Amino acid sequence: MKNLGDLMKQAQQLQEKMEAAKARLAETEVDGTSGGGMVTVTLRNMGELTRLVIDPTLLAPGEAEILTDLILAAHADARRKLEGRQQELMRDAAGMFAGLPGLPTF
Repeated sequence: MKNLGDLMKQAQQLQEKMEAAKARLAETEVDGTSGGGMVTVTLRNMGELTRLVIDPTLLAPGEAEILTDLILAAHADARRKLEGRQQELMRDAAGMFAGLPGLPTF
């Protein structure tokens, strides 16, 4: 029975680490850029768009298509970074249990 008790204790510790990782993720912000920094988007938590910065030169008439493409590219860049951070937090929290079926994911 001692082994079962140890296993339950480890499961509780893992759950606590996962909750702490989720809290850190909620505070995480990443920037994605495109056009050499002409467009920057900031994503937080699970992909919430919190900021959009556009270089004023892109607001000229006839630049709408370029601006649209740059916004989408900046968002995709930020999303990749955020997903990488989520995976990193998950690995850190799960430790040796990372990748086991049934573990919570972000």
